Amino acid sequence: MSTARTVAAVCAAFALAACGTSSAGDGPEAVPSSEASAEQSSPAATSSGRLLRFGSEHRFPSGLVVTVSSPNVFVPSESAYPRSARAAAFGIELYNEGQDPYRISDLSAQAMIDGKEIKQVQDITRGYNGIVNADSDLAAGDSTKVTLAFALPAEPATVELTLRPDSTKPTKVVFVGSV
Repeated sequence: MSTARTVAAVCAAFALAACGTSSAGDGPEAVPSSEASAEQSSPAATSSGRLLRFGSEHRFPSGLVVTVSSPNVFVPSESAYPRSARAAAFGIELYNEGQDPYRISDLSAQAMIDGKEIKQVQDITRGYNGIVNADSDLAAGDSTKVTLAFALPAEPATVELTLRPDSTKPTKVVFVGSV
């Protein structure tokens, strides 16, 4: 193989590997294959085939940067809906590095355990009432934080939290961890 072809092949491989990755590349936030064996075949996997750990940051091509905190497991209040013996809250930091305002209501979140969707918990007593100010725009250079809670089974499980910056498009990122 000629040097020019070798260089072209290496550049192409690098370009493909760089598509859809988070800002930190293949750092410690990526879940190793041994911990996420279904990662390559899972429909929840990101376009790069990786799942990110809670606490990691991801940049979308639009310039929207999301960071999802480690889950805060809590016991929902009596007034929570739906009723659940256990739930997990996730702080989601949104930072707009793009040129255009980002409509917060475009953000969609779905949590799953073992391929089954788990329900979002509304617990106003504990401060978990979905996306507040969803009808507002996040100006370029601004950030905001939303907190979402999801019902959990009684036993520990692995949660996959999928975020889409626009629910009408396939672009997504998946964060994963045990709760």
